[in-house]
Order: sequence, then structure tokens, then C-alpha cells
Amino acid sequence: MKKIFLIFASILFIGCTNTTGLVVNIDDDKSNSIRQHYENYLNNDVEGLKSLWSPDLQVFLNSVDAISLDELVGLLEAQHSTYSISMQWGTDEDTSYWVETTDYPGADSYNPATVTQTWFNWIATSKLTGETITMPAHISFFWGEDGKIAQEYHMYDTAAMIAGIEAAQLAASE
Repeated sequence: MKKIFLIFASILFIGCTNTTGLVVNIDDDKSNSIRQHYENYLNNDVEGLKSLWSPDLQVFLNSVDAISLDELVGLLEAQHSTYSISMQWGTDEDTSYWVETTDYPGADSYNPATVTQTWFNWIATSKLTGETITMPAHISFFWGEDGKIAQEYHMYDTAAMIAGIEAAQLAASE
């Protein structure tokens, strides 16, 4: 009976050992930097946003083609001129977003990488119509060797947001 218990305990111990090398954090420097990055976004602090971006930043908005930093800044300015914006994670009004950072060790043809993942609802009320849109969003931030954001992957449906921006721009031009 002791041998069976020892074998079972050994299997359980070996099976529960982390051999992948993945490390997931929710309160590390990079996760906290992204939290501050989002506060800069909500406060429309473009210079604060730029302080975390690599000069060679690549941003992919639901596309395999990157947009330029100037295009990104223009979009952010259009968002803030069109909407009053907030962010919320789940149903907890006190939590704005979920942030976690994973260190991937690399293997075979994959280089090691550090990626911060975020999930939230983007909630925006049109300054023109008062209509509120809620959009679930997921953004991944890939970190460069310089400690800056090298790539961003934005995954969300922008149709309602873009329609609101276009309507506001049309109304302003009339």
C-alpha cells in the first residue's frame, strides 16, 4: 500500500510541475505600465502614450497591415473628440480592465517574447447624439528589448465607433 501511495504521490508531483517555462503575472512592472498607459489613453494624454511606445511601433487594428504612429494618434484624437470614453472589465464598475503579462521562453523557431494581454469593454458616449456604444476589446502588447511597446494587436469590431466618428466629422463640416 505504501508503494502505491508513493507512486501516486510521485505522479501527482511530477504532473503538477511547471515545465513549460511560462510565467504569467498580473502585478509586474509591464502590467502596471499598461495600466498607466490606459489611464493616459482615458485622459487623452498622447505624450504619456508616446512615452511607452517604441519609435518603430507597429499597430495592427483587426488587420495584418500595420498603421503608422501618425494614423494611430489621429484615430485616438478622433475618438476623444467624438466620445466620452470609459473602460470596464466584466460587471464590476470599479475594475476598468484585466491586464496580465506572460513571459514566453521561446522554442524551436520561436524567439522568447514578453506579451501583455488586456481585456475590457470600451464604453463610449457620443458627444453629438448621446448614444452609448459598448464594445468588447482585446489588445495584446508585445514588448521590445528596450522595454517599450514594439507591437500592438487590437482585436475588436470598430464598425459602430467608426460610424460615430464619421457622423461627427460630417456634422462638424456642415
